[in-house]
Amino acid sequence: MPAEEKQRHIWRMEDRSEEDCVQENGRSDTTNGKPSGSPSTSLRMFLVALSFAYFAKALSGSYMKSTITQLERRFDIPSYLIGVIDGSFEIGNLLVIAFVSYFGAKLHRPKIIAMGCLLMSFGTFIIALPHFIIGRYEFETSVRWMVNSTQSSSPCRGDVPQDLSQPARSPPVPSTGCEGESNLSMWIYVLLGNVLRGIGETPVQPLGISYIDDFATEENAAFYVGCVQTISVVGPVFGYLLGSLCAKIYVDIGFVKMETITITPADARWVGAWWLGYLIAGVITLLSAIPFWFLPRSLPTAGSRVPKKGTQEEASFIKEAPLPKHKYQAEEHTTFIEMAKDFIPTLRTLLGHPVYVIYLYVVVIQLNSLIGMVTYKPKYIEQHFRQSASKANFLMGVINIPAVALGMFSGGLLMKRLKLNIMGAAKFAFCTSLIGYVLSMFFFAMSCENAKVAGVTVSYDNVDTVSYDKHSLFMPCNSDCVCSSSEWDPVCGRNGITYVSPCLAGCTTSTGSGKDTVFSNCSCVSVAGNFTAATGQCLNKDDCDRMFPYFLALSVITSFIISLGGTPGYMFLIRCIKPQLKSLALGFHALATRTLAGIPAPIYFGAIIDTTCLKWGQKRCGGVGACRIYNTTAYRIAYLGLTLSLRTISFIICIPGFILLSRQLKEEKKSILHSALTNGGTELEALRKEEFVILNSDLGVNATDNSTDRHTQL
Repeated sequence: MPAEEKQRHIWRMEDRSEEDCVQENGRSDTTNGKPSGSPSTSLRMFLVALSFAYFAKALSGSYMKSTITQLERRFDIPSYLIGVIDGSFEIGNLLVIAFVSYFGAKLHRPKIIAMGCLLMSFGTFIIALPHFIIGRYEFETSVRWMVNSTQSSSPCRGDVPQDLSQPARSPPVPSTGCEGESNLSMWIYVLLGNVLRGIGETPVQPLGISYIDDFATEENAAFYVGCVQTISVVGPVFGYLLGSLCAKIYVDIGFVKMETITITPADARWVGAWWLGYLIAGVITLLSAIPFWFLPRSLPTAGSRVPKKGTQEEASFIKEAPLPKHKYQAEEHTTFIEMAKDFIPTLRTLLGHPVYVIYLYVVVIQLNSLIGMVTYKPKYIEQHFRQSASKANFLMGVINIPAVALGMFSGGLLMKRLKLNIMGAAKFAFCTSLIGYVLSMFFFAMSCENAKVAGVTVSYDNVDTVSYDKHSLFMPCNSDCVCSSSEWDPVCGRNGITYVSPCLAGCTTSTGSGKDTVFSNCSCVSVAGNFTAATGQCLNKDDCDRMFPYFLALSVITSFIISLGGTPGYMFLIRCIKPQLKSLALGFHALATRTLAGIPAPIYFGAIIDTTCLKWGQKRCGGVGACRIYNTTAYRIAYLGLTLSLRTISFIICIPGFILLSRQLKEEKKSILHSALTNGGTELEALRKEEFVILNSDLGVNATDNSTDRHTQL
């Protein structure tokens, strides 16, 4: 009958629509009893390609941080200048991030990402270039030119003072122009390459994340972003492992005979093959650009997909369904002039959003703390716990970074399982950060004593004293020697104390060659009649070895807890603004964090760390070089104190942020209710009339049927 067929047809259409929505949203089969839908092939391909690009850029970025001590020693530069080089990556982002994020969202996003990967690869190769155009690495040593063990040399020679100021050096190099040739012009290549890396990395994050969020379902978007962010954290694992491997290899491997090298990887003068890792990272980044050239500009959204089987009425109904409120379909035919005219008004609208602005303040301060801590954490492990650069990088890659990756993945999974809204995501991120902050307080208790260096951290009588005065190096026991106070050529006396050089230890003779050289008749070394010293610094680190495992365990726990809030915090950024502002919001977020955190944090962290240096090295042509030994107590207080102080400020700013967010959600709820009452009244009345007509038709049909039945019975 017409009325019944019409009603059954409506019911079938509603059931099919609900089934399609369930499949598109990827709901669990345990909830609905239906298998979850899978994303399209193109979306899966884009997800894999973006994950690989994130991996490549994260690998090269983490490798850069793993080589900061190697670059300091190779180019004889202080920590703050390394901070400038590290921050140059963010400078490259700063140059183009806003325009790439705004215009790129309206253009072919995959191809723009591909071009960025190519530029990143080129910049990485530029960083490695100085190794091939600079001379061989030369370091301070008293045993460089000793050929065999039968040769005897006297580090302390009072009759030839001019030689003692530069003991056992290679033939003198003219000072004119050598400074620029050996150091200044070379680290500029590293800075330039890092700027190019920053420019190339610009489109990957804002365009890639917005592409996924536009074409993935609402419930799956958070999970996909969590997967990409997890892969981006896996990249540093391999970056630090690569840094650990290269740090073990001598910088001039293949160009010098290794038996002539008198230092070990644990020595403060050691420089590893830093350039090798950049070549490997450049090749990986180059490969990551290939898949993006074969991806489409846009994909069908969940709301626009039409069932394979269905009537024309169903197809029209589904096609006209609105997109979720956080989705935004890019305009296909928009001219460049029209986009340029809308840029300033759109930016003004974005910056007028109070919750977004508060979020930026909090993130910028938190990232200042995070970037400064991560940049110098391997160096902190080296200097405070007296570990080699290779071991510090290995531990960062194997223990610390996997904890961060697991935390990022778990955060995205929890957000999907708990179905956190915008307020839930904000509270979750805040709580995890606060717990990590409290646990980080215990790092202050994990102290390690200063290395015993005569005239620097202890007196020649083995009395603890920290001195910045170079005159404290000269004592009556070495008064007969004419020594240089600027050199760093440590020897370990039999009394367990390290001396800055054999000359300052008062050693008059030496036997052996290379690493096996033994200095004798050292007047400043006196222990049971033994006046000898060996090359290298004394390894008195029993207290450090006991404390180091606890430091690693706490570091893993805090890293995991803090990273749990990473994905919810990022999804909060995406959902707290209007869909059409999403790409610009992501881009401006990246611009602000790079400008106000990525660039300055490594510089002022490095400058503060430099203030804790006790003994500076000397450049080949004169001037202050890299730091050789730090005051570990001052280093710990400065490094940890600055990190936690910044995070304290960010928590205070969160208070007005939660108040504003609560008000915004209440206003949005009122607006939705008002809109539903205003626009839905007419539709509700029409539905009631239709139900009334159908009901009357059914009653009429039933009445006719009953009359017919009675007539038949009669």
